[in-house]
Amino acid sequence: MTTSPVSLSCEDGVAVITIDNPPVNALSQAVRQGLFDAVQAVAADATVKGVVLACAGKTFVAGADIREFGKPPVPPMLRDVIAGLEALDRPVVAAIHGTALGGGFELALGCHYRVMDARTFVGLPEVTLGIIPGAGGTQRLPRLVGMAAAIDMITSGRRVDAAEALKLGIADAVAETDLLSAAKAKLALPVSRLSGRAPPAATPDVFAQARKQIAARSRGQISPLRALDLLEETAGSSFDAGMAREAEVFAELRNSDQARALRYAFFAEREIAKIPEADAKPMTVAQLGVVGGGLMGTGIAAAALLAGLPVTLVERDQASADLARERALGLLKASVERGKLKPSDYDAIAASRFRTAAAYADLASADLVIEAAFEDITVKQAIFRELDKAAKPDAILASNTSYLDVGAIAETTTRPGKIIGLHFFSPAHIMKLLEVVVPEGATPETVATGFALGRKLGKIAVRAQVCDGFIGNRILSAYRKQAEYLMEDGAAPAEIDKAFRNFGLPMGVFEMQDMAGLDIVWANRKALAPRRNPQERYVHIVDLICERGRFGRKTGSGYYNYATKPPTPDEETLVIIAEERRRKDISPRKFTADEIMDRILLAMINEGARILDEGIALRASDIDVVMVNGYGFPRWRGGPMFMADEMGTAEILRRVEAYAKDDAYFWKPSALLERLAQTGRDFAGKATT
Repeated sequence: MTTSPVSLSCEDGVAVITIDNPPVNALSQAVRQGLFDAVQAVAADATVKGVVLACAGKTFVAGADIREFGKPPVPPMLRDVIAGLEALDRPVVAAIHGTALGGGFELALGCHYRVMDARTFVGLPEVTLGIIPGAGGTQRLPRLVGMAAAIDMITSGRRVDAAEALKLGIADAVAETDLLSAAKAKLALPVSRLSGRAPPAATPDVFAQARKQIAARSRGQISPLRALDLLEETAGSSFDAGMAREAEVFAELRNSDQARALRYAFFAEREIAKIPEADAKPMTVAQLGVVGGGLMGTGIAAAALLAGLPVTLVERDQASADLARERALGLLKASVERGKLKPSDYDAIAASRFRTAAAYADLASADLVIEAAFEDITVKQAIFRELDKAAKPDAILASNTSYLDVGAIAETTTRPGKIIGLHFFSPAHIMKLLEVVVPEGATPETVATGFALGRKLGKIAVRAQVCDGFIGNRILSAYRKQAEYLMEDGAAPAEIDKAFRNFGLPMGVFEMQDMAGLDIVWANRKALAPRRNPQERYVHIVDLICERGRFGRKTGSGYYNYATKPPTPDEETLVIIAEERRRKDISPRKFTADEIMDRILLAMINEGARILDEGIALRASDIDVVMVNGYGFPRWRGGPMFMADEMGTAEILRRVEAYAKDDAYFWKPSALLERLAQTGRDFAGKATT
């Protein structure tokens, strides 16, 4: 006999409906059926004077059951369950703790009142999955908080904490202690149904202003604008008409290309935790050390401090250490200004949790030390020799290298099993991606600790083996080369960058290099020069730019001139490009935006296939997680490997081979791509024929 995840108890005329579907009380079919049955039972029981809807465990309903994503819906439908709950002729109060997201929040909106725990968050994140709220969220929320606030929440998918929910009128009370008692106290109030309220008034300029902001923010994603369209269309409609239209738009988006891609990204970010070392016990990191007080080192320190870890940062001398302290605390002050850190917490960090020093000996108590020095193998090896002496024997030593051989760094120590790469992305206290780079010989405990630290810092950690650039920068190197070929063959840097932005990326490849510093690219190119294959086409343009001391934003000029606002294409760089074309006897030709991005995307896919074939990445989806979270690849496109599977490996191979006629070295197809195309399979391992 199957036990329902929904229970109903009655005492003194108060019915308590409790959902108990661990771990997050997801709205599975069994939960929906249990709620439907409980509502029917309450409706038939005249002794019930009021109802409290609550959840067992750590949270209220956190959303839909992810196992049902992309599958045909099975009755009862959530909108019908909510309608039945709202229609009860006795007051219904939602007792909300943890998170109430998506369908969980819509369920709470169907109740007549809402009481929240002080640590609760609510929201409608459906647009992040390429859809819109489909169980009344677009109709009930505007009637509760007004159109402007509803537009903000629905089109952004952002979460609202209990304090803001109370201010907006979402919460009728915030319980500091006993949530259930606070909810029961509201049962003396009369029934109040949101479906019975008139639609909120909203002037056309509210929607026009929102449309500008959302279009800029979403950069090609459909669902936020479709949600806004629906809100505008139904602003003056009856509740029933609005619900009918919501159902139509929800069904339209549910199986769209973007919804499939966003669902894929959602699951891909959950797959990354499945690593060979998953069963290893991570070491406790109670004290973190950082070596290097530059942009990356202070960003890493700030990320750790924001996560509640004590940090000691070491620089080469006291003056540099003092400067690093000011820089890191400046990042934390910015977090206070953004509301991400309480002023009192900042004071506590500055007073006791953050130390800077000028000697490695000050890292003697650190459980894990992250080196964030200049990207030079000899510099890093020298630092690790000193750290090996200064750190306690069981401490893990990590390098924040972007490209270098972590194994070669490990060899300089007496603890190679406790060496790992932790490649943060700049700015480290904001960017979510962390590549956990595993050299040969690293113990499972060391790898597990790297992942545990990533979770502690709120990062999306992806496992990578050692190679030049690991996953992300290796793919970046491939498509940057292709962008340079396009530039030398006739496309202007600004033209290529525009194609990137139109594709949905936040910035173009040349804008990105200018921002990071062309000197970094230049140094890496020089380091790789001795190993460069003579068959490889080499574009000298960036070297020539750097030889003139033009390193991008930091020097005021690079591919763009930053003396103008906004920056404009740099005239001297355009002259360098023209001169190189003449020197190589290249007749420049025109490229369409579609051809530019086709070449860029195929370069990503072909290099990604090599990375997968070599075992650098565990899964194709891991590559997509890296590209989406570290390089701005539009999430609503899924990632380059997802796009490859959507197009089909046979078609990808055909197009790569077509380009190989002009450049056989760069466009040599990956062996994995050839095998998959020949056997009719995709990168996810599924049969395509």
